[in-house]
Amino acid sequence: MPYSAQSLLVVFALTTFQFFSAHAAAPVADTLLYPDERHFANVQQLTFGGDNAEAYWSPDGKGIVFQRTSVKDGVPCDQIFYGQTPAAGEAFNFRMVSTGKGRTTCAFFTHDGAHIVYASTHLGADSCPPPPDRAKWGNRYIWPVYASYDIFITDTLGKTHRRLTNTPGYDAEATISPDGKQMVFTSMRDGDLDLYVMEMESGKTKRITKDLGYDGGAWFSPDSKQIVWRASRPKGAAAIAEYKELLAQGLVAPTQMEVWVANADGSNARQVTSLGGANWAPNFTPDGRIIFCSNHEYPRGFPFNMYLMNVDGTGLQKISRDKGFDAFPMFSHDGKKILFSSNRNNGGTRDTNVFMADWAGE
Repeated sequence: MPYSAQSLLVVFALTTFQFFSAHAAAPVADTLLYPDERHFANVQQLTFGGDNAEAYWSPDGKGIVFQRTSVKDGVPCDQIFYGQTPAAGEAFNFRMVSTGKGRTTCAFFTHDGAHIVYASTHLGADSCPPPPDRAKWGNRYIWPVYASYDIFITDTLGKTHRRLTNTPGYDAEATISPDGKQMVFTSMRDGDLDLYVMEMESGKTKRITKDLGYDGGAWFSPDSKQIVWRASRPKGAAAIAEYKELLAQGLVAPTQMEVWVANADGSNARQVTSLGGANWAPNFTPDGRIIFCSNHEYPRGFPFNMYLMNVDGTGLQKISRDKGFDAFPMFSHDGKKILFSSNRNNGGTRDTNVFMADWAGE
């Protein structure tokens, strides 16, 4: 989540895809379902055109929230949208629930499904914040952690917007525990990109990670007792110096990340993947496993596909097969359906859309 949403790397994926698609030897045929995607059935495309990502279910499965950029529709940078889950064959109708100002990311439902938390820069300026100058960093992929991001809560009509964080620096990538008691999010309030847990009733906040590096995109387990997240851990003097230099300018290079698991209070933290590359957007499945996205199979850094594994990192299974970008998976709470974002079936464009499928099991 965050750019997750819980989001965060959709721009990375799209940027990489744009580079490699321009140099591809042959186009990839459009499809909703690839032959080896045996876990999916009745795939339904929900959005058509633009960049649509971080789509997540309401607890009852009746609503979907996601972020969207569509310049032709007057949405120049990500805003948050909500719609009711369509029946098979029905169109997905949605409406904006963020303010329409600034840039937003990382939307997530509260446990009652009546409200949505998300991050936004709109208090900093009405306009979209400027993208980073990648030429200064050898045109490598970097993403900004805008200091103007704070976390807000709104209703599903987008009529009220209440601020939940009010500290200097980046606050984003929030998700809510299934029991509704806590919110986990990423913040730079103490000088590094760390995870914090906020008690929803009191607002009391505690930092739960401390190692140098980016910690983000955290999710709670179904019983609210554990969290899973993505993290970078720069090693060696040069890597540490570069990380600190980028961070001092409000930037991160999120190309080396692994999946971590801990208790909800941050104790017993452990790295559960050692795959290399970018392993990110992890969350728990209803049966207690982990689903996540990765480019570890591809030395060039692309495509991204989705994988399942046990909570200890064993039993790795590849479940998606697009040659571009499959990411941001989330199961419905009953485990019967899955949402994800993908470059598939985009007519050779650079569009990323939201897809819904029945989960066909093992």
